[in-house]
Amino acid sequence: MQFVFILFQLSLWFTGICALAVATPVVRDEAKSQDDDPCSRGFVTFQLVKKATISSKFKIDDALAPNGGIVGGIPVGTSPVHASITERDHIDGYKVVKAQKPIIENSAGVDQDGTDYSYFAEVHLGSEGKPLFMLLDTGASTTWVMGSDCTSKSCLIHSTFGPDDSKSFNDTGKSYSVDYGTGSVRGRLVEDELSLAGLSVTLPFGVASTTTDQFTQFPFDGILGLSTSSDTWLAAVKEANLIKSNIFGISLSRNSDGTNDGEIVFGGLNEDKYKGDITYTSINTPGGAWMIPMDDVLVGGDGADITGRSAYIDTGTSFIFGPPDDVKAMYKLIPGSSSTDGATYTVPCDSDREIAFTFSGKTWAINTKDFISSPNSKGNCNGNVYGKEYVKNGWLLGDVFLKNVYGVFDIDNSRIGFAAKTEPDARDPTTTTTTVPTATAASTSSTVATASSTAASDSDTGVHGQGTPTSTEESAPEPTDSNPSKPESAGGKLGLGTCAALLVSLLSTVALSL
Repeated sequence: MQFVFILFQLSLWFTGICALAVATPVVRDEAKSQDDDPCSRGFVTFQLVKKATISSKFKIDDALAPNGGIVGGIPVGTSPVHASITERDHIDGYKVVKAQKPIIENSAGVDQDGTDYSYFAEVHLGSEGKPLFMLLDTGASTTWVMGSDCTSKSCLIHSTFGPDDSKSFNDTGKSYSVDYGTGSVRGRLVEDELSLAGLSVTLPFGVASTTTDQFTQFPFDGILGLSTSSDTWLAAVKEANLIKSNIFGISLSRNSDGTNDGEIVFGGLNEDKYKGDITYTSINTPGGAWMIPMDDVLVGGDGADITGRSAYIDTGTSFIFGPPDDVKAMYKLIPGSSSTDGATYTVPCDSDREIAFTFSGKTWAINTKDFISSPNSKGNCNGNVYGKEYVKNGWLLGDVFLKNVYGVFDIDNSRIGFAAKTEPDARDPTTTTTTVPTATAASTSSTVATASSTAASDSDTGVHGQGTPTSTEESAPEPTDSNPSKPESAGGKLGLGTCAALLVSLLSTVALSL
């Protein structure tokens, strides 16, 4: 009887240890797999639409971009992930790919969401310098952030700003509103400090109490207008004599290149970011929008005879848009391209036809990495140039173009310049991807919201912003124990080894008892 009792106890001990040793690592492995594979989170980004200044010139059609990107700084379309968000707890955070820290004066790193859809910088607000991510938008004249009293879905999952965050917060009592065609921002006008790139000035800006739900899609907590208008943050910096010249240079990173070396510098340029000469083109109207005359569009070196057009150069737009007839003429030069609606075109995934734009006699090519989207669930690839005329007789060139040049925005001389970018250093990525909880609307925490998103999307009829403006692909299935492709974790192997050792010990004990 005593022998049977000892055997029973050892069996229970063996079973309990194995349960802990084997089961626990499996749970951890599943959690890690979800973090490593963004598709398992099911987050799909979509496009943004053109901002306040541009919205007065064209209206965003949300139906053209059901799932992806930014047009003029505004997210357009709907996201299958965020469409059902009703409270803060449904989102763990956003994915943000941080830029390398700049080393020259008056410069700031340009962060992004890991999909090349939105580019933003960390701006510090108020007397306490609360950090918020703000979209850098050359298409906008206004600046605003999400307010701490805002209860819209967007505000509930972003960092916000309010009177409890700054001793210098001054509510002017005036209302603030911006309409974007597909949505709006409403709130009040306040005055406080905004600091970026070591440049701090006090100016009026909007604090939103309500926002469109579209802003749930991306990490940024507001928009920093960088148009030629006289009431922007940059104009205030120049008026305060903090910079010698009212000019800025910007370099946007391509996430697939590995190292995020994106940077914006104010009052001058970073000569290490470009090579060769800068070719300038005067904007159409001095003091007007960042719009310049365009010579032509080239496909594989052949002109598409698109003349007499102008192009808005907009950091707040993800893709490229042009009049439907122009875009049709461009794709006609790409063998195998097709469209069912004249707006969105499929192209051979292995097409080597290079798209380029010509300004002032100088041609600037777009890398096929930027022009051709990744294959969707049907194996089709889209061209990231869309047939939609947001500006009458004009083109809208967003980040798909700007990733391929060093951009110079010269307000003093009313001109835009382009130069060839220097390639990122051929070394391991030095940027970091950070995921932290976002601040709630009621919170006064200075925690910066980071972003969680993926670039997987299918192509239907979308057309706005950056990324593939079409229906999204299905999310990758969650890893399961029955998944044969799932690698066995080191913890799992250790657990099985431990159980084997325990089994041997148990048998030895039984043998000795006998």
